[in-house]
Amino acid sequence: MRRREFITLLGGAAAAWPLAARAQQLERVWRICVLMGLSANNTGGQSEAAALKRGLQKLGWTEARNLEVKYSWSGVELDRIQSSAKELVGLQCDVIVARGAPVLAALLRETHTIPIVFTVVADPVGSGFVQSYARPGGNVTGFPGFEFAMVGKYVQMLTEIAPQVRRVAYIYNPKTLLPEFLHSLEAAAPSIPAQLFPAPVHDPAEIDATLAALAREPGAGFVVLPDIFLVDNRSQIIALAAKNNLPAIYPSALWTRNANDGLISYGPDTPDLFYRAASYLDRILKGEKPANLPVQAPTKYTLVINLKTAKTLGLTIPLPLLGRADEVIE
Repeated sequence: MRRREFITLLGGAAAAWPLAARAQQLERVWRICVLMGLSANNTGGQSEAAALKRGLQKLGWTEARNLEVKYSWSGVELDRIQSSAKELVGLQCDVIVARGAPVLAALLRETHTIPIVFTVVADPVGSGFVQSYARPGGNVTGFPGFEFAMVGKYVQMLTEIAPQVRRVAYIYNPKTLLPEFLHSLEAAAPSIPAQLFPAPVHDPAEIDATLAALAREPGAGFVVLPDIFLVDNRSQIIALAAKNNLPAIYPSALWTRNANDGLISYGPDTPDLFYRAASYLDRILKGEKPANLPVQAPTKYTLVINLKTAKTLGLTIPLPLLGRADEVIE
């Protein structure tokens, strides 16, 4: 190559570098806001947030380059959830992620224009959040977490893993649990080989007192219903079950994995819901409307059995139940 041509080529390349750099600097930074409805120290919620980040990164979204993600860890008190929803809506979010029905309801009291992608919400149609799974309408779509009929399976599995259980308490917070879960459990009661009774709790002190009283009942066990209040108090509940030697079943693998010693869990893989939600965030940020993105049911339901906890409780897991398990923790 002749000297003049080389200098011309070099000059053109040098001019292109600043242009490329400026284009990168000028790339729009989109803002995703996430309202979790859990405490910031909730390890399950942190696992879900990490799954959302992985999903976004896989699609080319990187914080500090083309994305800003703002989390609000409101806890489970409804007043705090509502104030956090109001605050997030005021941050000029391009799209909002809502975890749980109380969070979604709070956000919809604040906005019907900002796109919202929900996760871990039961019955979004019946609750009036969307028009249908196929055509959500409005500014909301997402990934439901639970089906009401699942709660009957919880009791059946508990009596299968712990045949001595004859009295089953179902624990929930009346302020944060959808009442349809209770209706479904009541409907299933005639076919369940155990006596069911409600155990409503409103704060950690009531959880402590309820489980201590339950431990004094012969043949007792309990079911934890899908409730953000109970998720936020997960560590306390698991510790009390061990302390009081109570068999219990939990609504997701967050209760049995990663050093959480719940006996048995069955439910949707909630981190997977967050991972999948990233695809809808990507599509919305690229111009699609939530109204046209169908609501997607869970694809992963996971049965996890903790053999270490079973041994502590003196339980021998039936082989058929072990065979159905997706994961066995030893």
